[in-house]
Amino acid sequence: MIALAPTPILRTQRLTLRAPIATDWPGIRDFMASPRSRWAGGPLDRRNAWRLFGSFVGHWVLRDYGLFVYHRHDDPTPLGTVGPYRPEGWPEPEIGWTLWDPASEGQGYATEAARKTLAYARDTLRWASAVSYISSANTASIAVAERLGASFDPAATPNHDGALVYRHWGQAQ
Repeated sequence: MIALAPTPILRTQRLTLRAPIATDWPGIRDFMASPRSRWAGGPLDRRNAWRLFGSFVGHWVLRDYGLFVYHRHDDPTPLGTVGPYRPEGWPEPEIGWTLWDPASEGQGYATEAARKTLAYARDTLRWASAVSYISSANTASIAVAERLGASFDPAATPNHDGALVYRHWGQAQ
């Protein structure tokens, strides 16, 4: 198995968070082909899902941080992505999250993983501010942001039409 090096591995009570690896491809491919991906730029065909996956891996190389893939300690099956993200053109650094499998909803995995990456962005990356860009109709992600203590920031610049900006801490950059 080929992995990016060096990339951190974070752990919570139930989850392991690590950089994306090749064996994550089927999970992200299937998620991005599904209607569940509508809040994450999908659905995408296989070719465009591959490009997105490649951008997640490349983000680590170009920025020295990126989205983590998270899974339960006792099961290496990926549950989703989470973490610090700022592709070219993003107005501010973001903490983002996805949950790939509907059977994992309602168990607090995305919140637990996002809380850990918020601490990582603040304490290790030394981010002065972090936001989450959330489509206005994505009530599940809005609920996660609010559980994390973020609040709607109407003065912040969204990253796309229809997005709301939830601020975790800091001021608009």
